[in-house]
Amino acid sequence: MTRALGLAALAALGGLTTACAGGSPLLHPAHTLEAGVIRAAGGVSANVAVGSIAEDVRRARDQAARNLDVPGTPGSNPAYAKGALVTAAVAPGLAPFVGARVGVGGHAEGGIAYTGRGARIDLRRSFESGSVALSIGAGLTGTFYGRQQGSPLPNVELSALHGFGADVPLLVGWRSDAGLYEAWAGARAGFERDEIESLTSEPKSVSIGTPPIHLAATRFYGGGLIGVGTGFRHVHVALELNVAYQSATGEYNDTHVAIGGVSLSPASALWWTF
Repeated sequence: MTRALGLAALAALGGLTTACAGGSPLLHPAHTLEAGVIRAAGGVSANVAVGSIAEDVRRARDQAARNLDVPGTPGSNPAYAKGALVTAAVAPGLAPFVGARVGVGGHAEGGIAYTGRGARIDLRRSFESGSVALSIGAGLTGTFYGRQQGSPLPNVELSALHGFGADVPLLVGWRSDAGLYEAWAGARAGFERDEIESLTSEPKSVSIGTPPIHLAATRFYGGGLIGVGTGFRHVHVALELNVAYQSATGEYNDTHVAIGGVSLSPASALWWTF
């Protein structure tokens, strides 16, 4: 009964936040859970574009404010195409974070998380020596068709966005003897393939409404992260910051472009372990 109430409360917390972003925090320490132990988490994450990729979005928004016909004829507007790639692939903004992890024995752990824009499932293994641990894992991500609404750029239909990806995180961490405090840091690298297009069961010769402008992007990223957690017994609060270099190539409106720059992804969550 207690487990069911905990999971229901966390699901409700995630539903309160409707904005969607591309940040997908780990929000777990280096130490893995013991076999059969479950940790549910609920919170919020942000994804902030800085430097050159933030400038790409700003230029595209300036164009949209001056011209209602953006992006114009196919192949004619690489500046707007860059902003579209940042918006769809890097996806700055806010998102809920709802997840659960379970220990499977042998210092192994599996997890699933929902971040508003998509979901991630992963499996990892830790190597522990008392209060110190090293863990390595692998995750698969999916971007959900129809889940992301409210594009900040006209004619970039994020409601038609879908994709897939994978990542590999490596963490080192420490925790106090009583488990009151935990800290972790590490590196993470991965890729994601995203597209904007209509998905329909109708024959291709049948067109209902105006299809979205096609976008396809392949994004690679790599960087570091640091996190801390504190609490008592079954309840903890965790904070994490991911810093990554983002590099993406692709096309929008028949215009091939490449983008590159840094993103910051702070996140916080409440852990409930049982």
